[in-house]
Amino acid sequence: MTTNGAGGGAKLPRKRFYRARAHSNPLSDSHFPVPISPEEVDLSQHYPRYFPADKGGDGEEAAAPRRIRFADVGCGFGGLLVGLSPLFPDTLMIGMELRDKVTEYVKERILALRAANPGQYDNISVVRTNSMKYIPNYFRKAQLTKMFFLFPDPHFKEKNHRRRVISMQLLDEYAYVMEVGGIIYTITDVEELGEWMRSCLEKHPLFETVPEEEIKADPVFKLLSTATEESQKVARNGGQTFHAIFRRISLQEE
Repeated sequence: MTTNGAGGGAKLPRKRFYRARAHSNPLSDSHFPVPISPEEVDLSQHYPRYFPADKGGDGEEAAAPRRIRFADVGCGFGGLLVGLSPLFPDTLMIGMELRDKVTEYVKERILALRAANPGQYDNISVVRTNSMKYIPNYFRKAQLTKMFFLFPDPHFKEKNHRRRVISMQLLDEYAYVMEVGGIIYTITDVEELGEWMRSCLEKHPLFETVPEEEIKADPVFKLLSTATEESQKVARNGGQTFHAIFRRISLQEE
């Protein structure tokens, strides 16, 4: 299995040609297509193995069509997706990224990995979008089983806290698209942001903390601090990370 290189004539894209600012303003207006509803998402563009375009997007299981189950919000250069793909080969997952150059890099990276490793990495994809605005446009109610928020922009200034990707208001949307029992993963190297994200999740009535012993047994947990470019940078610099991992729960009135 090749993750850092590619054989068979396929070459991974070089990050230096796709560099962009570390973060983008999620409140600014960007111009890219947005589906009107989850039914309008063309999965054949993302997962052609499972949704052949010439079959009208019905895929291999027309009676029970596959749906995206994992979402990596602010996926950066796609390291987490690449790490998750072989762990969950039958699970469709997507990265959501606002920066156009970074999104193009991830697309090229996935195509190169598919070409170099036939039959692998067909379950991951990426889309350029603003997840703070359009999560309900991509996912149905209770569709997702895992959501990831790895090293998000801390937006240090208090006036910019409304730009943070974890907030009470946005957790309402995330809870809507997550199934009961689904897990939301957050990690940062900024202690204040880590406390903020944990506090929001603790206050929200539809989430409860996952016990530490369960977290340590979760094969996904290790990837949070090793798979992404940002996590590797923190490790190289001897930095500390702060995670908050919570489970979607049910309320009687739902």
